Amino acid sequence: MKDYIKIPNQITDKSFEMIHDEINQIDPTYHFSSAIEDAIITRAIHTTADFDYMNSLSFTNKGIQRVANVLQNGGEIYTDTTMALSGINKRKLNELNVNYQCLIADPKTFELAAKKHITRSMAAIEMAAQSNREKIFVIGNAPTALYKILEMHDQNQLDVSAVVGVPVGFVEAKESKIAMDESSIPSIVNIDRKGGSNLAAAIVNAILYNLDLASGE
Repeated sequence: MKDYIKIPNQITDKSFEMIHDEINQIDPTYHFSSAIEDAIITRAIHTTADFDYMNSLSFTNKGIQRVANVLQNGGEIYTDTTMALSGINKRKLNELNVNYQCLIADPKTFELAAKKHITRSMAAIEMAAQSNREKIFVIGNAPTALYKILEMHDQNQLDVSAVVGVPVGFVEAKESKIAMDESSIPSIVNIDRKGGSNLAAAIVNAILYNLDLASGE
């Protein structure tokens, strides 16, 4: 067993070193647009072992900076799955006095979804819209959540600071991310079918761990 395998931080550092080496092998001309994009893309690859994120992650309308600002100002995070929420570093969020929740299993969400004949993910967005605090939506599973965010934003029914939108799947997963990417909402999305709750959490953590870089993005 090599020495660096024994210590968690050293394992991560070694992983990041290997990722950068492999990126250089895949495309020697590749370069990150900024240090914070390096941190996000590298952590996305570290979480998924998928180098497609070198090119599929898209950052629009100062999405990284807006996420960082909400975190630094003690705003709110809403996730579409408990898995995404569980993957985000709670100690860091607590230090920053950030409120975080997933409303997907809330009884009121079930009631609203049944009443309006919409998905629970869509109902959860409507529930979150009732809060007046600065908010980030972190979506790793539900394209319908992205569409609901876009719809309510366009109708001036939802004040959203930024969206991390990386739902995985086939039915409208890619299309919903393209729509978000082309909107005026600050966002971080990946333009393909891949994604998931683990990726969504990894992106938020990358910003949490690098707020000094992200806030000046």
